[in-house]
Amino acid sequence: YAVPTPATLTRAVSNMETAYTDAAGRTLPDYTELGAGNIGGLTLRPGLYKWSSTVTIPTDVTLSGSPTDVWIFQIAQTLAISSGKQIILRDGAKAKNVFWQVAGQTTLGTTSKFKGILLCKTAIVIQNGATLNGRALAQTAVTLDANSITAPAF
Repeated sequence: YAVPTPATLTRAVSNMETAYTDAAGRTLPDYTELGAGNIGGLTLRPGLYKWSSTVTIPTDVTLSGSPTDVWIFQIAQTLAISSGKQIILRDGAKAKNVFWQVAGQTTLGTTSKFKGILLCKTAIVIQNGATLNGRALAQTAVTLDANSITAPAF
């Protein structure tokens, strides 16, 4: 890798780790253990959400709030959205304000439509045809399979 790649890569990794640590270190959650980890079908307002378990999204989830509202999801295990399901943003909510801090692996099922910034301590697997409006940042690996990722406007 030629200059400036090494310095740029080192800075990017450091920034990702800082963001992960910041999201993980937030205290006083607004919601804990919501749905026992199954958030499918819910409409979620802005706030800090925390789970000590796996989080699954077997049906569409809606995030409803203004363009300046923020959602932070602290997940101690894995995150998975089922194939063909989606995160829906409503009432002005923006993907750039949604943070998914995941200690385990994140899996986006085939043709799912995900929104937000994924900050994973381990791996992110984006299966065939899944789309992401956000960022996929992992400390080990991001696996893509015929995917579309759109960086949200900042």
